[in-house]
Amino acid sequence: MASQKDLDFTYTTIDKLFRLSLGETGDYSGAYYNGDFSLTLEEAQRRKHAFIADSLRIGEGSRVLDMGSGWGAFLRYAGARGAIARGLTLSQGQAAACRANGLTVDLKDCRKVTSADFGTFDAITSVGAMEHFCSVEQYLAGEQDAVYADFFTNVAGMLPSGGRAFIQTMVFGKNMIPYEEISLSAPKDSPSYALALMIAEFPGSWLPYGAEQVIRNAEPHFKLVSQSSGRLDYIQTIGEWRKRFRAFSLRKYMAYASLVPKVLTNSAFRNLLNVFRYSPNRICFQNETMDHFRLVFEKK
Repeated sequence: MASQKDLDFTYTTIDKLFRLSLGETGDYSGAYYNGDFSLTLEEAQRRKHAFIADSLRIGEGSRVLDMGSGWGAFLRYAGARGAIARGLTLSQGQAAACRANGLTVDLKDCRKVTSADFGTFDAITSVGAMEHFCSVEQYLAGEQDAVYADFFTNVAGMLPSGGRAFIQTMVFGKNMIPYEEISLSAPKDSPSYALALMIAEFPGSWLPYGAEQVIRNAEPHFKLVSQSSGRLDYIQTIGEWRKRFRAFSLRKYMAYASLVPKVLTNSAFRNLLNVFRYSPNRICFQNETMDHFRLVFEKK
């Protein structure tokens, strides 16, 4: 599983750059174009938030837990609907930014949270967090199913019968290659190299194998209400992010410049910055070594 140190490496490192590029409570997960690529990124993200809230029947007074809440985009949307929303993150930078923007966010590992921590909720969301639940080491040890099964047991314990949970996650797709072929020494245009960069970007993280693995481990407690692929939506989202990260502003480019010492002295950090130049997740979506799913569950 990804540790706080791992998630700080990925998210806290880019905290300032992220907020200067996408806004104080920007959304760093795939948007919901649903075939309409004339939408702006911001419109597609709002459409995603509305889809989640509608699917989970979130309204005035709903108690909502957002597990892996990022910079608080859905927390802000749920709050505008009148919900009482709480977020969880392991990134110190994300937690600090959310609190500075008036959002209720706890620095906690959402895989370990139970009803003993915050009580029960009417709805639970997890947008992108499942991508960090299992490490490469746990996958190689054959523990991946157990990681997801334990998570869904905890989620079920925080919801009433009929309560709903939304899971949005990247997964490995139909063209996933064997683990042994993943290498930073592979040709730069190969799936092997792109996946190696993904591992460098997200240390401690390994994806589920298709929506099927997620659904199978939720099944003891939940029935599946709806399922949809957001692979093409995510390709579009990444393209829009790249435009915003590259758009010039003096403050942002000064923030980039402040990272130069790390680039010169830290090879892991250089690999992280290669992600912004090479965009391995977009390549993995394009060649379908990765897919992306939105899953709505209801507690039995």
